[in-house]
Amino acid sequence: MLLTHVWGLLVRPKVEWKSIRDEHCTVGKCYCSHVLFLAAIPVIAYFFGTTKVGWVIGTKSVRLSTESALQISALTYITLLVGVFIMGKSIHWMSQTYGAKQNLPQSIALAAYTATPLFLTGIMLLYPIPWLNLLVGLVALAYTVYLLYTGVPIMMKISQERGFLFASAVLGVGLVMLVGVLAATVVLWDVGGLAPSFINVS
Repeated sequence: MLLTHVWGLLVRPKVEWKSIRDEHCTVGKCYCSHVLFLAAIPVIAYFFGTTKVGWVIGTKSVRLSTESALQISALTYITLLVGVFIMGKSIHWMSQTYGAKQNLPQSIALAAYTATPLFLTGIMLLYPIPWLNLLVGLVALAYTVYLLYTGVPIMMKISQERGFLFASAVLGVGLVMLVGVLAATVVLWDVGGLAPSFINVS
C-alpha cells in the first residue's frame, strides 16, 4: 500500500518504526511505495512555485523560465533518489561498527522513512518565500533528526546507547552529503551552464 507509514511516523514514530522493521521491505518496494512519491512533492512544488508564483524583488516580480525550472527540478529529483540510496548504503556500511546485523534493504528503509518530514514540507515551495521556507524547513529538519535517533536502535536492533552513537554518525554523514550537494550545485551553475534563467513578469 502506497505511503502506508507516513501518518504513523508523524504521530507514533516508535510504534511505526517497529512496524517498518517487521515488514522487511525490499529496496524496490521501499522506493515504489514511498520514496518515488514523496521525493516528487518538493520537486513539483518547486517547479510550480518558481514558474507560476515567483519572487518579488523591489517593485519587480521575477520567475524562473519553464525550461530552467524543469531542468533544475529533474536534477533535484534524481539527486533525492540517489541521496536516499547513498545514505542507506552508508548506514549499512557503518552498521557492523555498532554491532548491527541488518541488511541493505533495512538500512535504505531507515534512510527513506527518516527523510519523510523533509519530503512532506517540500509542499511549501509552492510559495517560494525564503524566510517561511527556512522556518518550516528547520522544523522539518528537527523532526527528521528526532526520527533518526528513535529509528536507528529499533531498525538496527541495537541498544539505545549504541543507537545514539550510530545515529550521530549517520547525521554526520548526512551533513557531509549536504555540503557536497551544495558544492556540486555551485560548480554546475558556474561551470556547467545550469544556472537558473530568470524572467521579469512586471
